[in-house]
Amino acid sequence: MSIISLSEVQEMVRSTAREFTNNEIKPVASINDREHRYPKDLIEKMGELGFMGTNVSEQYGGSSLDYLSYILALEEICKGCASTGTIMSVNNSLVCSPIKTFGSEDQKRLFLNDLASGGKLGCFMLSEPDSGSDAASMKTTAVLNGDHYLLNGTKSWITNGAEADIAIVFATTDKSLKHKGVSAFIVDMKTPGLKIGKLEDKLGIRATSTAQIFFEDCKISAKNLLGNEGEGFKIALHTLDGGRIGIAAQAVGIAQAALEESVRYAKERRAFGKTISDFQGLQFMIADMATRVEASRLLVWQAAVMKDRYMKFGKQSAMAKLYAAETAMWVTTKAIQIHGGYGYTTDYPVERYFRDAKITEIYEGTSEIQRIVIARETLEEIE
Repeated sequence: MSIISLSEVQEMVRSTAREFTNNEIKPVASINDREHRYPKDLIEKMGELGFMGTNVSEQYGGSSLDYLSYILALEEICKGCASTGTIMSVNNSLVCSPIKTFGSEDQKRLFLNDLASGGKLGCFMLSEPDSGSDAASMKTTAVLNGDHYLLNGTKSWITNGAEADIAIVFATTDKSLKHKGVSAFIVDMKTPGLKIGKLEDKLGIRATSTAQIFFEDCKISAKNLLGNEGEGFKIALHTLDGGRIGIAAQAVGIAQAALEESVRYAKERRAFGKTISDFQGLQFMIADMATRVEASRLLVWQAAVMKDRYMKFGKQSAMAKLYAAETAMWVTTKAIQIHGGYGYTTDYPVERYFRDAKITEIYEGTSEIQRIVIARETLEEIE
């Protein structure tokens, strides 16, 4: 582990999350994954522990913690179950955060208390069937009509879509302005005209719902406009910069879990008269796994601290997500190799870690998008 010192509060947050994960999350993780079961009871308990609104001030029902504390808790939760961590990440990073940053005082009072306490769950609607990384080409529209907007369109790949109570929805309010004509809205999921469509049958994070959402003349009060008209793209980018640190922490949690399972198995499994941990070839694999996990964690912590200090952190969050996600995929692949045939079965959790790891290279910006962000900023910085 890193010798970077954490505050007493940060250590307490991490230990609380670790204890909760070991006692509550791990025992049911494989069952929830296998049965595609949303962990409602766990999410409610996480709300009671303050994990669903870690960075929201106590004034609005949150825990008033810094971003690094959130990252520490999220890594521990994801070690037990990446699905549960995903639900936590979306609610914190993609829903509470933009309302806290861009919402009016009335919006904060109306929505944050329930979201931050775990009383209600949020989701983030940016992607569409033909618009993923190219968010500026979205087709969902919002037309102002008196004191309300009419939303029409389709959103895809919406995490928490089947269970969420509140959504942050991005829609075009002026097509002629392209990305500068995108606006953001806070939408109650029970609003008439909003329909939950197909639920995706996924490779990993199977204890979360990933839904398609339809809007058909969905009437939204103008008071629910988040920020100003045309600020949606800016809100989305700002939100995703912070959200990517959370996904990076998720990747670190998955990779750390795979590393720990591999070490335990290597110390127990015997071949040719000794444990396989005595073989140098396997030791080299463990060494590389441990090094990549630790390097990923340090990148994540750096990005979180920079965010806490109100520094520009976009490149660092992209670096953290890129490296941690690819590390999670690499480490979980090696974990299965170490387990041999057993690793390919559901009797051991490494196959679940492998399946869960892949999504971290895709959502909230693919690895290719992260490389574009990193390259662009690096080219601008160096003369």
